[in-house]
Amino acid sequence: MSIYEIPINRLDGTPSTLAEFEGQTVLMVNVASKCGLTGQYATLEALQKQYSDKGFSVIGFPSNEFMGQEPGTPAEIQEFCTTTYGVSFPLMEKIEVNGDNRHPIYAELAQATDASGDAGDVQWNFEKFLVSPTGEVVARFRPMVEPDSDEIIGAIEANLPG
Repeated sequence: MSIYEIPINRLDGTPSTLAEFEGQTVLMVNVASKCGLTGQYATLEALQKQYSDKGFSVIGFPSNEFMGQEPGTPAEIQEFCTTTYGVSFPLMEKIEVNGDNRHPIYAELAQATDASGDAGDVQWNFEKFLVSPTGEVVARFRPMVEPDSDEIIGAIEANLPG
């Protein structure tokens, strides 16, 4: 099954898949509202604005796995992201990114290696996976790599469709 066919709900509970993103370059990020890295939302939104008209999207996957840093309800998460950071990119349902209940999308993503060649569990909130227009995970960036770093910008630009 392709990453685009795996069922997942949107943050509002609407059943969905990632099929609408097939053919685009996508940065998938597990996000949290009460984390020291939460400020990355602002930079992720800036990337969304800068590249969305070029076939790119950020997709946020809220997760409460790391020290309970995403405790909110879907409505609270949406309100926080919209009012605090002006987030316009899609947010999916709150999921688990590690362990026995890891969402199937993250089962696929976790197989990708980072710059050091390491795959496996997500280390913390705001780990980033760049997916090509064909659905291949082409890069993995650990949480401390800023969304506007040269390595992420370069990878996005190298993988934009067309």
